[in-house]
Amino acid sequence: MLDILRRLVQAVTDAEDLDTALNIIVTRIKDTMQTGVCSVYLKDDDSGRWYLMATDGLNPDSVRVASLDSNEGLVGSVGARGELLNLDDAPNHPAFRYLQETGEEPFQSFLGVPIVHQRSTLGVMVVQQTTSRKFSGDEEALLVTVAAQLSALIAHAKVSGRLHLSTATGERPSDVRFSGVAGVSGVTIGKALVRKPPAILKRVKDERTDDAEGQLTEFQNALAEVKVELRRIGESLSEHLDRSETALFDTYLRMLEDHTLSGEVCQRIRGGETAPTALKHVVTDLVARFEAMDDAYLKERASDLMDLGRRILSKLLHESDDALVYTDDVILVAEDVTPVMLGEIDMRALNGIVSVKGSANSHAAILARGLGIPAVMGAVDLPLSDIAGAKLVVDGWRGEVVVEPSAHVLSEYEHVLSDAKALADDLQQVAAGPCKTADGHGVQLMLNSGPFGELTSQQMSWIDGVGLYRTEFAFLSRPRFPNEEEQCSEYRDELLAYAPMPVVMRTLDIGGDKSLPYFSIDEENPFLGWRGIRVTLDHPEIFLTQLRAMLRASLGLGNLRILLPMVTSVDELVSSKALIGRVIEELKAEGLGVDTPEIGVMIEVPSAVYMADELAKEADFLSVGSNDLTQYVLAVDRTNPRVADMFDSFNPAVLRALQQTSHAGQTAQIPVALCGEMAGDPMAAVLLVGMGFDELSMSASGLAKIKRVLALFSRDECQQLARRATEEMASGHEVMAMMANALLDKGQPLLVPPRWRHDGSVTT
Repeated sequence: MLDILRRLVQAVTDAEDLDTALNIIVTRIKDTMQTGVCSVYLKDDDSGRWYLMATDGLNPDSVRVASLDSNEGLVGSVGARGELLNLDDAPNHPAFRYLQETGEEPFQSFLGVPIVHQRSTLGVMVVQQTTSRKFSGDEEALLVTVAAQLSALIAHAKVSGRLHLSTATGERPSDVRFSGVAGVSGVTIGKALVRKPPAILKRVKDERTDDAEGQLTEFQNALAEVKVELRRIGESLSEHLDRSETALFDTYLRMLEDHTLSGEVCQRIRGGETAPTALKHVVTDLVARFEAMDDAYLKERASDLMDLGRRILSKLLHESDDALVYTDDVILVAEDVTPVMLGEIDMRALNGIVSVKGSANSHAAILARGLGIPAVMGAVDLPLSDIAGAKLVVDGWRGEVVVEPSAHVLSEYEHVLSDAKALADDLQQVAAGPCKTADGHGVQLMLNSGPFGELTSQQMSWIDGVGLYRTEFAFLSRPRFPNEEEQCSEYRDELLAYAPMPVVMRTLDIGGDKSLPYFSIDEENPFLGWRGIRVTLDHPEIFLTQLRAMLRASLGLGNLRILLPMVTSVDELVSSKALIGRVIEELKAEGLGVDTPEIGVMIEVPSAVYMADELAKEADFLSVGSNDLTQYVLAVDRTNPRVADMFDSFNPAVLRALQQTSHAGQTAQIPVALCGEMAGDPMAAVLLVGMGFDELSMSASGLAKIKRVLALFSRDECQQLARRATEEMASGHEVMAMMANALLDKGQPLLVPPRWRHDGSVTT
């Protein structure tokens, strides 16, 4: 069966259009199962009817003509119920509906299975036979397996086919939608600029050479040209991004200089291969090694390596770079948008990004976030060849792309854009000073620090410190572990920048979606594996060096707080505190008057929630990492396009976990903070204050919105809403509807996400 599926999937993948793909399917399945008929019916999105789209065995003239209503006939029954139907006397079944044009009267046996993609039934696959018999369990299994395997391919082909269709006036269809992952929030409209890879490594034919020295020279020249381009692009982006964000291009340059890449290529050239051949083998081998590691960060390295390899190849092949021609409203679209592609476009013309591959944590998404450009990642069904030059709406809130929006949809999104501008103008008026609720209760707004630009003086007046400083950036930006002096220098700069306000420094948090290129963590399931405090406790030499650097950096300032990530037990906290105490004693013995900092625990997993009372007795403060906690409570990887829409921090299960954690902190009379996307969400912030969170830590872009929204509600109102959300609501949808209504009642529609408004803009 696996061999049959492999060959069938490959044939369908190579098909030029939907009709060809469907014809391949019905022919192959009929021959494999040795039945009289195999047919595929697809659901028409506009009418809801099931149309016969391909058949081998019925009247071919009935294709695209024969149809059934949504619940009509055996096909309608399979589609409506979403489950298979196996009959040995189909004509006598109550749901049977005879379609005269198909010529199906001789066929007695019927087996139909639904074709389902992302919970939506796309069509029904049917096999029929003249003999009256039930199809066997093996035959059922084969057809179900085929339908499941081909569902995504059919979905992709169906949408691609729709884009190929033309109306009587020759115009392209409108409002064709593609789902992906929300990469960077916001909405934008523009024209698709589809970027193809500069060269294709797999197309290089294996060739030998007698002129190894000449090929080595060619390779070194190509390498030098790419380095010059990278430096130029990095300098161009530095005008729009913080230095820590453009440091990525320094990493690329180091990758090019790394002996693993250039050294192996040179070695193969000396062995008699041409430079393109050697480059192909080395890069594809390295990419395969990285991709096999099943780690999000390392997979991004694979993408980077492939992009660099293609650029070197284009220089080796002396392919001329086509000058980019684009309008002032570019939506950059590619199979895998890379930072280098971003840097090739004038930032003043770039409106948005759409990538078939990648996630919200990819380098392109991180740079887009820094640029304030909406992005949709992981749009796996997007047919690149069909949308060049098309008008696109990029909805970074929903993770959706609309191709050729109709006048009506365009008007709705323009309304959203207008609202976004109005909100931005309104937030400019938010007064300086600390954050308070309507009845004067103070709420500390903290900053998630890291690779971001500097705050304005107004923003500085709103914050009470740094709630999360990600120390792993000091490790990610180097080809090796940073030494104590290097870390101390970076930490000192951060502590000085915000003194005397507190700065919460999270100890090294790698594993899961973050790994170091020089310290590989190769695991089957990295999110449930060796990460966070587990790594640093297993490697005290790394942990102790970092602690020494932090404590030395805080000398004379006294504003350091240490946060321990991914703590799952009290033992881990006690062990960490012992190591911190040991470092303090060592530094004091060296004559340094270091202070003992407050030590906090990051609540990110269910076990920490259940043990929050005990952890609160040992810790000086608790800090919830809402992104990871939501992921672990709901068992949803938000970087996975198939389940990203299930990532819901408003789910009552998540809210009850937050309530329990906050209660533990209040009982122990220690501060309770939350850092993550929830903190910067106006609807969530009101609930969090109602639950008793003392500190909300967020990116700079969320500060004004949170200060504005909390000033609208009294503490009592926040508590009432939080009580309803945790005690009365059964779904995140209900909670969000309640909060949307609460903000609308306060006359603040602009603080409500567009799909939750009742003012005529975009809704679900």
